[in-house]
Amino acid sequence: MPTAPSFQTGERTATEPAAAALNATRTPRVLLIRRRYLGDIVLLGSVLRNLRLHWPRAWICVLTEPAYASVLPLNPDVDSALTFPRRAGEWFGFVRALRRLGFTHVLDFDNTDRTALVTRLSGAAVRATFDRELIPFRYQWIYTHRAAVANAAYDSQHVTETYLALPKAVGVPIVSREVRLVPRPEALAAAGKLVAQGGNKVLVHPGTRSPYRVWPVERFAEVCDRLQDRLNAQVFLTAGPAEKEWVDQIRAKAQTHLVTLNAPANVGGLAALQAQFDAFLCHDSGPMHVAAAVGTPVVALFGSQNATIWRPLGERHTVLQTALPCTCLGAAAPSPCTPTDSYRSYCVRKLTVDEVFAALTRTLAIGRATR
Repeated sequence: MPTAPSFQTGERTATEPAAAALNATRTPRVLLIRRRYLGDIVLLGSVLRNLRLHWPRAWICVLTEPAYASVLPLNPDVDSALTFPRRAGEWFGFVRALRRLGFTHVLDFDNTDRTALVTRLSGAAVRATFDRELIPFRYQWIYTHRAAVANAAYDSQHVTETYLALPKAVGVPIVSREVRLVPRPEALAAAGKLVAQGGNKVLVHPGTRSPYRVWPVERFAEVCDRLQDRLNAQVFLTAGPAEKEWVDQIRAKAQTHLVTLNAPANVGGLAALQAQFDAFLCHDSGPMHVAAAVGTPVVALFGSQNATIWRPLGERHTVLQTALPCTCLGAAAPSPCTPTDSYRSYCVRKLTVDEVFAALTRTLAIGRATR
């Protein structure tokens, strides 16, 4: 059986003496490289599951940027997490430790200048990356295997299907599409104390990386009021520190009492919190993928981004998106809109309160029927 995970996350990097804590007899030793973002790291779970099923005794490690490493201890198929050095002076120790870890396989999901260099310096005999149509293939000589991805295929399937092409390229059979995160028992216990048991509970997270993708706060407030007035649901708000303003505005505009929960300090806390709820209302975001991975039904608000690629994975989730291409908001847009850029378009504002409330009503009803 695999030994217990040995994680290095946050400020820690491969420059630390991790090798002594590892079972060196476990093979193969597989390194996955994915720098960011939160949702992308969560969705690597489909690859990790297939690697573990194919190689039960493999030692599997993921290298990512420090901001996103805290999600990895929640995945039971990961043995260790490494982070890129923050400063130039750390690279020598990082590379020395990387070689000491003895990787046999590297799957590079980014194919950037930096990740190609790490792939080569790892010393692994098997080195694979994507060969994406319309995107330059960097340093082809570094890689022993490639997964060709046509642009039409990328745009017409969930991103996990694209991810799975990489392990397949090195001979790993694809037998699962599962993405799962398992919050720690102590985190679940702490989160459970914040939320009353019984009844329907909805967690609302209005945050998103792009201010263009934000559904209007007054509509969030109206949906929250309807959930409490018509469905007798308990509604809670949470968001990161940079999004606190949106939470405050929703509370100010709501006519019913809304409980604000401070944003958990890490992804493990967020996952444990989301697991307490019957529905999670959010934008297309990293927290959306975390909620789906812990099994909480999601109602996700999409603008012009490709929902086929980025929808929450699994059953009982609802994606709400206006018909595309959407009719422009025109003068009603807060600032110039770029319809061809999903990060600078306001299409999400075409969604109505009625649509969102109806989706949440259905989600909660299905949850009651399956209890």
